[in-house]
Amino acid sequence: MTHRETAQTFFDACETGQGWEACKTWCAAGASFSCQADALAETKSLAAYCDWMQGLLTPVPDGRYVLTAFAWDEARQTAVATAEFHGTQTGDGGPVPPTGKAVVSDYAYVMRFEGDKIAHMTKIWNDVHALRGLGWV
Repeated sequence: MTHRETAQTFFDACETGQGWEACKTWCAAGASFSCQADALAETKSLAAYCDWMQGLLTPVPDGRYVLTAFAWDEARQTAVATAEFHGTQTGDGGPVPPTGKAVVSDYAYVMRFEGDKIAHMTKIWNDVHALRGLGWV
């Protein structure tokens, strides 16, 4: 499997809520995570982020992504994916009872490899816009 295929397969597994158990196949042990968004400020490992995404699909059971771009940078051993998250809060488990509100939120994953595994991922995301759209702020 090429780095690009690994990154695309990981992206799909993470975004469809398969959690760390499914995603760890494509990641280095101890893979780190960063995101300059309050909703994920305490999330420092890729494992924790994958499980967070899995949990998000409880209050937003129709959550899905639309991939808008994907690139592989050979010189930097980095994959970049941009997408839109679409979803409506109809399930329990969110910070408030189901709102019935829908959101479309742009985001990007920047996945840095060491060897053939993802060692670090940065998520670029406007959490305030997304959470406001769901009626959580």
